[in-house]
Amino acid sequence: MTTDAEDGKAGQLFEDFLKEQGTYEETTEQAIKRVVAFQLSEAMKKEGISKVEMAKRLATSRSQLARILDPDNDSVTLRLLARAARAVGREIRLELN
Repeated sequence: MTTDAEDGKAGQLFEDFLKEQGTYEETTEQAIKRVVAFQLSEAMKKEGISKVEMAKRLATSRSQLARILDPDNDSVTLRLLARAARAVGREIRLELN
């Protein structure tokens, strides 16, 4: 006997649960922001870029950079995230499924 998790259906069941609760979109947006913030932080570490240097590259304050890197701050625009990605030699890619 196999379970849904063993059949690879656990992710789909979780998505269905979030949709039923009416939180799917919000949860997905939060997860994406957390991943992007993590990836920016990791890229900064890999490239040896300090927060002071990153703020200079973005021509912004350290407090604004802190908001960009804060996974819980959802007020950061896509434009700003794209600028931050370019500052560490990366790019943001979006796609519609």
